Formats: sequence, C-alpha cells, structure tokens
Amino acid sequence: MKIKIKKIHPDAIIPHHAHYNDAGMDLFTPEAFEMMPNERISIPIGVAIEIPDGYVGLMWDKSGLSHKYGIKTFGGVIDAGYRGELHVGLMNLSNKSFKFEKGHKVVQLLIQKVEYIEFEEAEELNSTDRGAGGFGSTGK
Repeated sequence: MKIKIKKIHPDAIIPHHAHYNDAGMDLFTPEAFEMMPNERISIPIGVAIEIPDGYVGLMWDKSGLSHKYGIKTFGGVIDAGYRGELHVGLMNLSNKSFKFEKGHKVVQLLIQKVEYIEFEEAEELNSTDRGAGGFGSTGK
C-alpha cells in the first residue's frame, strides 16, 4: 500500500519502519522541545497524510519512551478524511523533565483496516458464562 504524504514543516522526517517487519512506522518531531513532569502537550509532527477510505491511522506509544521515561500517547486516531497536519498528544507521567531533540522518535503509527458496523437495538443480549462480570471478575 502506498499513502501520499505532504511535508508541512521543512525539517519533517517521512515516517518509516525501523525494521522491515515492524507493525508501526516511527513519527518524528521536527523541532526540539522539553516536557515538564506531569505536563500534557500536543506537538506537531510536520506532515499530513492521505489515508485511504476503509483504513485508519492509529498512533501508539514508543515502548522505550513509555516504559523508561513515562511518556504516554493520547488521542491517536487519524480518520481517512483528515488532511491536516498530524499532531500527537503526549503526557509526561514521570517526576522528571524529558527533552526531545529535533528528529527524535515520538510515537509510532499503524495503518489498519476499519470494519464499518451498524448497531441494532435489542431488548436482550445472548447470555454468556461471564455475563456482566468485569474489572477483576476473573480473579487475580
């Protein structure tokens, strides 16, 4: 699959896979910035993409940033009809500041097929062994 991409920022890096069999493509920051402890920000990625109908772009954490530094990704759904610059919401969940250098990997992007469904209202749902049990109902 080929997806059209447009640079919005002159120093933007075209997303790419770090390894040939990676699910996600790395997205990079075109500018340096620093996140303070417990700060939530939205940063521009510097590119716009043309996702085809029937697909969605999903932005997910970079595991190293998340596990080692507490940098969490928020709001990562890119609809097929969106043509503006990609932005990613980030939160620094740690008690230390974190510096992103220009060109630093920020998030990973997955392009996936979408199933379009239609809800059908019903008076009852089929019963299952689990039923309405949730939030710890299956034990430790």
